[in-house]
Amino acid sequence: MRNFEKPSRSAAVSAKAMAATSHPYATLAALDILRAGGNAMDAAIAACAVQCVVEPGSTGIGGDCFVLYAPKGGDEIIAYNGSGRTPKALTVDWFEERGLTEVPRQSASAVTIPGAIDAWTRLNADHGRLPLPDVLAPAIRYASEGYAVSPRVHRDWQKEEKLLAADKAAAEIFLPGGRAPRIGEMHRQPQLAATLARIAAEGRDGFYKGPVAEDMVVHLNAHGGLHTLEDFAEAKGEYVTPVTTTFRGYTIHECPPNGQGIIALLILNILSCFDASLPPQSADRLHLEIEATRLAYAARDAWIADPAKADVPVSELLSPEFARGLADRIDLTRALTELPDFEMPLHRDTVYISIIDEDRNAVSFINSIFDCFGTGLVAPRSGVILHNRGQSFSLKRGHPNMIAPQKRPLHTIIPGMVTRDGRTEMSFGVMGGYYQAMGHAHLISKVIDYGMDMQEAMDLPRLIPVGGAEPRVEAEHTVAPETLAKLARRGFEIVPAEDPIGGAQAVRIGWETGTLTGASEPRKDGIALGY
Repeated sequence: MRNFEKPSRSAAVSAKAMAATSHPYATLAALDILRAGGNAMDAAIAACAVQCVVEPGSTGIGGDCFVLYAPKGGDEIIAYNGSGRTPKALTVDWFEERGLTEVPRQSASAVTIPGAIDAWTRLNADHGRLPLPDVLAPAIRYASEGYAVSPRVHRDWQKEEKLLAADKAAAEIFLPGGRAPRIGEMHRQPQLAATLARIAAEGRDGFYKGPVAEDMVVHLNAHGGLHTLEDFAEAKGEYVTPVTTTFRGYTIHECPPNGQGIIALLILNILSCFDASLPPQSADRLHLEIEATRLAYAARDAWIADPAKADVPVSELLSPEFARGLADRIDLTRALTELPDFEMPLHRDTVYISIIDEDRNAVSFINSIFDCFGTGLVAPRSGVILHNRGQSFSLKRGHPNMIAPQKRPLHTIIPGMVTRDGRTEMSFGVMGGYYQAMGHAHLISKVIDYGMDMQEAMDLPRLIPVGGAEPRVEAEHTVAPETLAKLARRGFEIVPAEDPIGGAQAVRIGWETGTLTGASEPRKDGIALGY
């Protein structure tokens, strides 16, 4: 039970259905779809499409998507990988010839073929109830008629004015009057409205073929990209088998590599080597979580890649022996100073959606353009923001995640699902780029180890290791000063977080009561709401 005298919010409760998103418009759209006869999958796609309009810095139809789906609240989880591949012509040689040691952000070379629309259309056809035009109608309306800019959206938008100003189409659409829209101002995206309408009418071909694909390819080629219409026409995602681990009697499900969900499971496996006797926000407990994350991320950056193009040792990474070996390295009196070499990606932008319907179909849905506004490149006639997911590739020859033709990069976005005794317990996810794996483990541990409700767990102050082999930790200002002082005395370098760390949404099924509980990230604009 939360302290009602402290600023916070209650978890949402309902009997029939629940939606949790990071934007009120998206939550409302999801509920409208559910009440119109749609199911959780329809509602998740509708909510995501709305967020691609009203939260343009966080996500877009020019990004990627991963989904976990539990039909009827069972424990047979369906996973879909909607991440895109590089153009056929793009090789590591191309970068070496130009003297590049990393993939530049605002460049066509950072754009893999977007996978989101393929994922939406396939999942709607396979698992939805409503026709695609009905599902996309709310997003089309907001793009055409306009939407009021919310506080967190404005904050993130304003920080990217310089990026958007560098691309003519981006500036025309997203800097009306030469600046980011202010809180409460209306903003329209008529080009995107027309594109969404075309997708509603033509399905995936409305995006990957014809005028929209041509617009994206022309714009990418004008910025030095090697993309072709053939690359877009052949783009497709795939159903995959989830990876799992058992934590305190619960089964945690994640999408397999090329995503980093397996690393969230590895962190949980390391934490399972310790009991839950340490107070949840104590220096000892935070020390443990920091070190488990640093060790797991070293493994991630060494091995996680596209399994179709590289050998990813999944079973070894999930083995109890591997987790125990890493756990044995942790010393709660001092920070580790020796880790394998690895490179940390920075914070990124994403939206995560959790929905459970009346039939207890559960959807864990995540969609991303990586950095805020992705590359900052926008296809002018279609209004599609082009993501920069290709920045996650390595340009080191021989690295499993080395960039190569038709290859998917290491992906940070990861939906999560929890089951127990043959039933779905919780659909959850955490936004925030590389924080996501740590965020998954942090949220699950606080709920399962410490009995917190999901909203209470989301409200906790956060910190993240950002120094790689160096024991540097970025902390929100709400972390207790005395706790940070203890961590500093153990050798951690504490730096203030420039931005709020991460974001989460979750819905839990109360099988005994027949009700649902939802929670929504306080660091975002969204809400959890049910009926």
